[in-house]
Amino acid sequence: MRPDRHPSVCPADLLAGVSHGILQQRLSRRSALRVGGLAGLGVSLPMVLAARSRAAAATGRAAEDINCILIWTLGGTSHHDTFDPKPLAPVNVRGEFGTIATATPGVHFTDIVPRMAAEQKRFALLRGWNPQNGSHGFADQWVMSGRRPNPAVHYPCFGSVVSYVKGFKTALPPFFQLGSNVSRVNGGGTAGILGLEHNPFEMLADPAAAKFDVRDITPPAGVGSERIERRQDVLAKIDALQRATDLQPAAYDALDSHVKAAFTMITSSATKEAFAIDAETPEVRDAYGRNRFGQSLLLARRLIEAGVRFVTVSDGGWDTHANNFKSLKDSRIPPVDQGLPQLLIDLEARGLLDSTLVLWLTDFGRTPMINSASGRDHWASAGFAIMAGAGVPGGHVLGETDAQGGSVVRDQYLSEDIAATVYTKLGIPTDLIVKSPDDRPVRLIEGRPIAEWL
Repeated sequence: MRPDRHPSVCPADLLAGVSHGILQQRLSRRSALRVGGLAGLGVSLPMVLAARSRAAAATGRAAEDINCILIWTLGGTSHHDTFDPKPLAPVNVRGEFGTIATATPGVHFTDIVPRMAAEQKRFALLRGWNPQNGSHGFADQWVMSGRRPNPAVHYPCFGSVVSYVKGFKTALPPFFQLGSNVSRVNGGGTAGILGLEHNPFEMLADPAAAKFDVRDITPPAGVGSERIERRQDVLAKIDALQRATDLQPAAYDALDSHVKAAFTMITSSATKEAFAIDAETPEVRDAYGRNRFGQSLLLARRLIEAGVRFVTVSDGGWDTHANNFKSLKDSRIPPVDQGLPQLLIDLEARGLLDSTLVLWLTDFGRTPMINSASGRDHWASAGFAIMAGAGVPGGHVLGETDAQGGSVVRDQYLSEDIAATVYTKLGIPTDLIVKSPDDRPVRLIEGRPIAEWL
């Protein structure tokens, strides 16, 4: 967990801090728990678990058990050069790529996404998205929450709302983010007013690396099962010294369950199995692509199978102001064109596609006019979104832009509408109201679901 980013759960550090040295200090249960990445804030993993438990109880709702994998391409993926080509436009608009037919009659993509074209029956495409924004940072917060950034109210992203409403399913946190390619400038990809306990558990390690290791799940070096048991015993002894004189024994009892959950998370065989990506056959790993993006999608599938409810797979390098065509063709598009269709194929083969919503979202579109650096700049009034699984009709193409791809001329939908669709698919009410830290009621979404995809 990077200390310069938002606070998150660090169970390995929790165990690392409960040592013999604590016994030589003032015997305080709170001191024993205030360790690891959250120590400076006075927040520990058990406190995080306790807060999540309270939040889940407060909603009083049993949401439908649909999970989600969100692919976030940071920077703004060009709609012209992928899924909304304009072959009849002037060359300074249509660009360098040709077009190819897709599996859906009459629908064409550019020729750099051949596998997405061949598998178009597996996903729905929105060509009518109007992002209403061309600013980085703003985009991460707006698109991933459905609410325009507001300095007075930090709206939570989808994954945080899922964490808040549904809570834990297994020992693993309900919300993961793979990679660091989400801008936090305006609180993008975080829990905002819901509290840090609903922030994503960030995993920054590369699952394609030869020695893939997840620091926040793996106990510290030299801390084996015997040492973990000894530290649990130390904590129990500290407990016993204070429990008899404490005025709030019920609070200790409640905290015990969350301490247990913290230990369970890093000692659970299911947790270890979820990250054992090398247990996949070479053929499966090859099918996803032996690169960070492809293996992140494979890991996302494994996390969903292990009980994680929402996984964001982030990928950077999409802000193509210069060398747009070379960048897309040589590096950015190939891993996605291979990995995303394979994820949908794999989910379907495992019987998980009906219960897993898959999204591809990005900051905004890019300019119709190609600039002098062979790039495209930010564009605030047209872009694309892709959705699959959870009953979304595969092969459906919705919306249309004008002859130069500059504005939506039919079936326009906004970011809040995408958000409302996500909420509806995940079984979360679109009229959900939560309390802000100052106890004000806040409605989380005000869009209209995309009826054609319900």
